[in-house]
Amino acid sequence: MQKRLKWFAVLTTLGMLLILLGGALVTKTDSGMGCGRSWPLCEGQLIPKVITSELLIEFAHRIVSGVVGLMVLILSIWSWRKIGDIRETKFLSALSFCFLLLQGLIGAAAVKWGQSDFVLAAHFGISLISFAAVFLLTLLIFEVDKKFEADKLIVDKRMKFHIVGLISYCFFVVYTGALVRHTESSLVCKDWPLCVNNGFVLPSNMYEWVQMGHRAAAGLIFIWVLYITVLAYRRYRQQKVLYWGWLYALILVFLQVVAGAFIIYSRLNLIIALSHALFIACFFGVLSYLLLLTSRSKKNELALIQTTHMKNKDEDISSSSVTIH
Repeated sequence: MQKRLKWFAVLTTLGMLLILLGGALVTKTDSGMGCGRSWPLCEGQLIPKVITSELLIEFAHRIVSGVVGLMVLILSIWSWRKIGDIRETKFLSALSFCFLLLQGLIGAAAVKWGQSDFVLAAHFGISLISFAAVFLLTLLIFEVDKKFEADKLIVDKRMKFHIVGLISYCFFVVYTGALVRHTESSLVCKDWPLCVNNGFVLPSNMYEWVQMGHRAAAGLIFIWVLYITVLAYRRYRQQKVLYWGWLYALILVFLQVVAGAFIIYSRLNLIIALSHALFIACFFGVLSYLLLLTSRSKKNELALIQTTHMKNKDEDISSSSVTIH
């Protein structure tokens, strides 16, 4: 049963990635209205008479979202029953399904009644939370903590600040990136990293501000992750899960920045644009795991103190016995 649960968890995690990439594909190909104002059917029909590429992309995304949504529900219930003794399981189970449902409702509302670009930009961030919850459930099912000895990890206040602060800031970066797509500002600045490479010029309209704001936010998150990785190398090399976690985070955020640059140079190449979304999803997954470990740090610290106290007590008793003898 546990082996089947592991395989199902992996498939569900991959399915969540497909939803994220499918949503990005819908936005990047401007296929959001491929099925008209009809939901969940296309043009009010199960099989529309006129088939377009936009319709196929939008309808396929709806089908994948529906199937994976059912898989997430099954995984949530299954995990609740099998590993419910792990303290995060129930919370992650509820979080994964609820946020996926919220993501679907926002998508449906956008189709039926329309939404502003600023509201639609939150869609990807909501999907990321659901993906991260499923990803963390999968790690719990595979007992990754035991392999990395995460139960011995103690995170100090400085590192906690960086982890919590960075994952919170990541939502802002994701939101600005989604806003670039929804406001169709991707190529408003045809140079990189500045809007005009032959000199520093302030943006002259909202679209340039959206584009350059996202670039500035992405640049800052790269610098922040680089700083924390150096910090982890200097002070936390003995805590392998923390050190390697930040190293992977740095690699992923670097790839994300490079992909963002090549989106401009390639003039919105679809494969590069989708890889950009993939890198940020994987990056957020790593940050989420580090946040999970941080939430356990206090418990690990108390356990270590108790173990040390018991060890010292046993040594005192042994010393007393030797003295009396």
